[in-house]
Amino acid sequence: LEATMTEVMIGVSSLGDVIQHTAFKNFDLAPTTPQLANAEVEMAGMNGKFGMLKKAAATVQDDYDYIIIDSPPSLSLLTVNGMIAADYLILPVQTEFYALEGVAQLLESMAMVRKAMNPQLKLLGVVATMYDKRTSLSVEVLAEVERYFKDKVFETTIPRNVRVAEAPSHGVPVGAYDKFSKGAKAYKEFAREV
Repeated sequence: LEATMTEVMIGVSSLGDVIQHTAFKNFDLAPTTPQLANAEVEMAGMNGKFGMLKKAAATVQDDYDYIIIDSPPSLSLLTVNGMIAADYLILPVQTEFYALEGVAQLLESMAMVRKAMNPQLKLLGVVATMYDKRTSLSVEVLAEVERYFKDKVFETTIPRNVRVAEAPSHGVPVGAYDKFSKGAKAYKEFAREV
């Protein structure tokens, strides 16, 4: 790759220069590498650092019906950029012990972003991931999520699935890696629900 989202976020490349066409019909991708985490250090001293992604997305938004932003799972400058650039937020929640603590922090950040920088940001919904209906912990966490978010919880759950875990190491989405796996079927159903 000549340039990735790292270069976009630090302002040395345009998003249009980074976008790659894929083998999937009507699906382009703006790739990145683990170096994106280092971009935050460079962005820290930049003017307009919170709006870099929104500014970049504005240059290509007329070319796409939807732009999906996959933000890091931690609360960071990159995640805040994603929330400022987005209209809607889909919140994945792992059905594991500490997941709800992270959700509370993310919701606080979302509230701050809405108040100060993006009043249009809405929570589209919450999706349970790494769900294993055979464990009481997964069932309990999902019940707690449903109790708190009520009608904002998607009906589809994403199961804990080996094929989902393996697909990234092969450089393809799970739907291309094993479209008949439980994980691929769940993601397809989730996409329909969205």
